[in-house]
Amino acid sequence: MLKSGILNPEINSLISRVRHTNMLVISDRGFPFWPKIETIDLSLIDDIPTVLQVLNAIRSNFVIGDIYMANEFNEVNTDATRKAFSLATQDACVHFEPHDDLKKRVPLAIGLIRTGDTIQYANMILVSA
Repeated sequence: MLKSGILNPEINSLISRVRHTNMLVISDRGFPFWPKIETIDLSLIDDIPTVLQVLNAIRSNFVIGDIYMANEFNEVNTDATRKAFSLATQDACVHFEPHDDLKKRVPLAIGLIRTGDTIQYANMILVSA
C-alpha cells in the first residue's frame, strides 16, 4: 500500500508511461472531452482539486521541460492568479498561444487529468524533458 506521494493508481500508471517529449494535459472543469485520450477525472466540486494542486502533486515524478497555455489565460485572469501560475511554473519554459491552437496539441498527449478548477483557461499541456 502506498503511504505517500500520489495515491491515485490511475495517475501513477499514467505518469509512469510518460517518456521524453511526451505531453500530459491538466485541464479545468470545462475543458472538452477527448474520447481517444486516456482521461482521469478528479473533479469533485468547484475548485477541488485545482490545476495548480495537481501540478504540484505530480511534479516530483514528472520532469517538465515546456508548458503550453492559452493566451486568453493572461487576458481574462487577475494579476494575483497570473502571479500564482507564474510562480508555480517558473522552472519550466511556458509558451502562450491561442486557445484553439492549444487544443490542437491535445490529441498528441498521452493523457489528460481533469480537475474541478474554475479559473478560466487554466489548462496546461506539460511536455516532459
